[in-house]
Amino acid sequence: MVEYIIGGIAGFVGGGILAYFIWDNAIKSKKKKILGEAQTEGEVIKKDKILQAKEKFLQLKSDHEKYINEKNGKIAGFENKLKQRETSINQNREDLNRKVKEFESTKREVEAIRENLNAQIRVIESKNEELEKLHRQQVDQLEEISGMSAEDAKSQLIESLKEEAKTEAMSYVNEIVEEAKQNANKEAKKIVIKSVQRVATETAIENAVTIFHIENDEIKGRIIGREGRNIRALEAATGVEIIVDDTPEAIVLSAFDPARREVARLALHQLVTDGRIHPARIEEVVEKVKKQIEEEIIETGKRTTIDLGIHGLHPELVRMVGKMKYRSSYGQNLLQHSREVANLCAIMASELGLNPKKAKRAGLLHDIGKVPDDEPELPHAVLGMKLAEKYKEKPDVCNAIGAHHDEVEMQTLLAPIVQVCDAISGARPGARREVVESYIKRLKDLEDLALSYPGVMKTYAIQAGRELRVIAGAEKLSDKDADQLSYDIAKRIQDEMTYPGQIKITVIRETRAVSYAK
Repeated sequence: MVEYIIGGIAGFVGGGILAYFIWDNAIKSKKKKILGEAQTEGEVIKKDKILQAKEKFLQLKSDHEKYINEKNGKIAGFENKLKQRETSINQNREDLNRKVKEFESTKREVEAIRENLNAQIRVIESKNEELEKLHRQQVDQLEEISGMSAEDAKSQLIESLKEEAKTEAMSYVNEIVEEAKQNANKEAKKIVIKSVQRVATETAIENAVTIFHIENDEIKGRIIGREGRNIRALEAATGVEIIVDDTPEAIVLSAFDPARREVARLALHQLVTDGRIHPARIEEVVEKVKKQIEEEIIETGKRTTIDLGIHGLHPELVRMVGKMKYRSSYGQNLLQHSREVANLCAIMASELGLNPKKAKRAGLLHDIGKVPDDEPELPHAVLGMKLAEKYKEKPDVCNAIGAHHDEVEMQTLLAPIVQVCDAISGARPGARREVVESYIKRLKDLEDLALSYPGVMKTYAIQAGRELRVIAGAEKLSDKDADQLSYDIAKRIQDEMTYPGQIKITVIRETRAVSYAK
């Protein structure tokens, strides 16, 4: 048994030793194989890297050669340009030398010509001296023959020529002026007549009072109230004087502001309809009516701009246009007047080949300076121009507004059109009422202005001040003086007076033949 065990152990040990040698030989052979494969792969990688390095070298060499060639080409180009510039400079130097030579030769020729001219000038001067001597001798002989000095003769000749030229010039000017007036009047009348015929506007003068009709006289007592408290509250709230007298079924509302009269009328109407009339109710109704009137003003402005086809107006300008409904100028409703001027401007601008839309816009806004809430101390035309500029209107429209009463200089053709159309609208028969005193004063000023000239005997302002007849003595003025007098009077009237339309000045030389039968 022991022998078997010893034999088994010996076999196990021998087998282990044998297995170790076999395993060691296998590992060594595998190492050799791996080393061989690694060496082979290393050789392949080495060859690849060598090939890549060669290719990179060749590429760099090619790029370097290309760069060198480009540089050589640029250098060659610069050398060619330098050679061309050098050639050009040499050529210019040759041209300059040639021109210098030509200039020197020309200079010598000019010197020769100058010397020749100096010689000729000396000869001419000597001839002039001889002519001057002869002229003096002739003048002395003429003075001896005529018994008058040369200066006196010259003065007399100048005076006679001046008088003759003045007479001819005055007659020529008169002919041109008359011809121009005839043509201008003909064309202007044609355009004005066409414009007026195409615009029809109702004309009604507004008064400073409004009649409020009532059903019976019992309402008057309720309006007056206990001890007059209702009528005092109404007058204080509206700013309108309310006249309750013996006139049957009528109460008179008196105020210069049409807007206030309208507020008072509507407030009275609501109070009488409602039946409740006391101070608190009056104040409430008046405030409500004022808001209604403000809304109506804005609506009127919008409706007016739509009717006239005017777009893009600033809302504040639209409000001012609506407020024109409650303003008047010499009794003429301002909104109706502005609408009429706008239509006239559009028609006249179309006849003259101008922009009718701009003309209509300027015509509507020309009196906008009469309706602002605050009233600065400025002429309404200038104030209207500033308002238009403030609300971004075009410069030509602003200038037309400011120049329609000549407060500012006219800069475009739009300005005289607005001025003329404003005068046409205001000059319609019955359109405006003029204070009698100012009318009579204007006629008297016309007559006194003409009487201030020497030789004028009598003056008559006729045709409502549109014609001035001047009677002058025939022994005091000549025909030429009469022409000059009419021109001087017309010029002075233009410079010193304000008047509608135009004034015709007629100078009449009156000759009286008087004899007595004895």
